[in-house]
Amino acid sequence: MEKKNNLQFSIRGYEASDRREVLALLCDGVLEHVYPAFFRSLAYPDHVGVALSVCVAGYVLGGSSYLLALLFGAAWAGLLYYCCHQVHQGYLQRRLEAARGQNGLLEGSGLWVAETEVGGRTRLVGAVAVRAVKGDQGAPGGRGEDRTGEEEEEEEEFEEGEEELELYGELPLMVVSYGCRRRGLGSLLALKALETCKGRGYTRLLVDSSSPQAAANTLYRKMGFVQTAAHGETHANRWIAMLARVQVLTLEKLL
Repeated sequence: MEKKNNLQFSIRGYEASDRREVLALLCDGVLEHVYPAFFRSLAYPDHVGVALSVCVAGYVLGGSSYLLALLFGAAWAGLLYYCCHQVHQGYLQRRLEAARGQNGLLEGSGLWVAETEVGGRTRLVGAVAVRAVKGDQGAPGGRGEDRTGEEEEEEEEFEEGEEELELYGELPLMVVSYGCRRRGLGSLLALKALETCKGRGYTRLLVDSSSPQAAANTLYRKMGFVQTAAHGETHANRWIAMLARVQVLTLEKLL
């Protein structure tokens, strides 16, 4: 138990009754990055040039109308916001489908929640999950076959003649309620994940993040994670992803 700024946090195993609150944390944690992504996209040099060109076009087409110039610029900004929202909404939809599916994120044994007492009531304010991934050895940052069953299934011997594969950990979920940020809870959850991976004999722990998640990326790097990959493939429409300018980052820590 850790005490930070008069709040005490306790971490326990996930229970079925926590499902609704964990899903709510997941939704809030993903969608809160729409605005940071939008402002980053808006400030991108190419997009600044387009915004100025659009405003000038509106001014000229409107017969020296400042109002039309403003409306054209607002339309461009609205398009960028829409693209950023679509990228995050699509990601959230995939995470919810994975969480609710059979043997999904909320059904495994590697999920913990954090609680604290606020106003005399116990509130769930954070969650972290670890799952095993089987992949080729010597391929950092890659993705292998997900192992979402019980821990004993992760440790079963490979069939005779099958090439030996590395077993490593992945962090599919780590979220902290907004009101409990900067109080050490993120570090506690990350340490729980690292301790679990070491206890299970995993060689490394991987986490996928994104460029708008500045606070989370700073925390990961402070804890020894190193960025091993970055790409713009967000599973959204290619043009939407290009305008949103959201980079998907892979960070890794050797154990």
